Amino acid sequence: MTVIAAHAGLDDVYATVVARNAGDDEFHQAVHEVLGCLQPVLDRHPEYVDAKIVERLCEPERQIVFRVPWTDDRGRIQVNRGMRVEFSSALGPYKGGLRFHPSVDLGILKFLGFEQILKNALTGLQIGAGKGGSDFDPKGRSDAEVMRFCQSFMTELYRHLGPNTDVPAGDIGVGRREIGYLFGQYKRITNRYEAGVLTGKAPDRGGSVLRTEATGYGCAYFVQEMLATRGDSFDGRTVVLSGSGNVAIYAIEKVHQLGGRVVACSDSTGYVVHEKGIDVDLLRQIKEIQRGRLLDYAERIGADATYVADGRVWDVPCHIALPCATQNELDEHDAISLVDNGCVAVGEGANMPSTPGAIGVFRAAGVAFAPGKAANAGGVAVSALEMQQNAVRDSWSIERVDDKLRAIMSDIHARCYETSEDYGEPGNYVLGANAAGFVTVADAMLALGLV
Repeated sequence: MTVIAAHAGLDDVYATVVARNAGDDEFHQAVHEVLGCLQPVLDRHPEYVDAKIVERLCEPERQIVFRVPWTDDRGRIQVNRGMRVEFSSALGPYKGGLRFHPSVDLGILKFLGFEQILKNALTGLQIGAGKGGSDFDPKGRSDAEVMRFCQSFMTELYRHLGPNTDVPAGDIGVGRREIGYLFGQYKRITNRYEAGVLTGKAPDRGGSVLRTEATGYGCAYFVQEMLATRGDSFDGRTVVLSGSGNVAIYAIEKVHQLGGRVVACSDSTGYVVHEKGIDVDLLRQIKEIQRGRLLDYAERIGADATYVADGRVWDVPCHIALPCATQNELDEHDAISLVDNGCVAVGEGANMPSTPGAIGVFRAAGVAFAPGKAANAGGVAVSALEMQQNAVRDSWSIERVDDKLRAIMSDIHARCYETSEDYGEPGNYVLGANAAGFVTVADAMLALGLV
């Protein structure tokens, strides 16, 4: 990594993070990006330096690691690792998803939890930050196997949770099915029906009617606001995005509602191009119900769709790109391809999907760039709204939740843009998001004293 700044020992802070978290490259990358934006903030607020806010913010408040034994359908004992990184409670109870995927380790969770701190702060809601999960893979497992795993996982984790302590949500590999099993075990162990201890529940069991759609919708709303600052909109624009899971599906749906046309999306085996616009209903049926692949989508559409195996979706020409899959999926080469093909805006629907090299290409080319900690905040925002519903045992309509989500994303955009202006770099949303989120958390940490 390049040198960050000479101010207030930020390079020393980064060196300490790397030394304490050897091999956690994604976490190092996330910290480096934030520290690279903080020099002007610390110049203006020397009290943050005196209170060691940066040093404290880079160290999780608590890291929990535990064994998860369970039996498969053949009666064989399986053992996985469960983890929860409770990163910051300065603004409220720890809040962040649980991810069940073979790639999950403490380094990934520290990266995601660190990103969550400033993302959650930008929402303006009273939520802290955490992230958890397991290297368990629910793919190919029966409902009974997933239930037994979730019950074993919650048997250990429950003692660290509570509506006013730590409130996990879903993430990759953790949907309504898994949340239901986890909550059932929590209720069984504690003898308490505390609906607010988990978010992402089914709507008829205290969940938000828009939680599944929230991240994708929120990303589209943020990019719409960003385009408006340039006198532009989605109307008539072609859009390409990565992924074909929840975030991607509902980003496509909202982009179409806003007047854009998504012409390509991807999965782990390749991508599909459909110039007339991706059929959201068919995509949802194949990915969510049939658990199929994009090749199945292309075969169902016929001659109007083209499937490309093992290709890069970013080679498809577009006006707007929305990376909605996973971290570091869009690199410098991809960014150059997008710019050469006329891309004018990028909105990150995933957590840190663009590499530093890619962001540099976008900045140099004048492409409007919305970082994940701002554009991806819709999911956690609606999770916090679900907590509000649960606290008063209420249910909200789709229209009410969507209006609140749109307002929150508009406010996040305004905070990021105004902060970038305040620090002399109008339209630099990376600076705006990091500075605005950091100041919010830093002020709370000062108010709470040395804790």
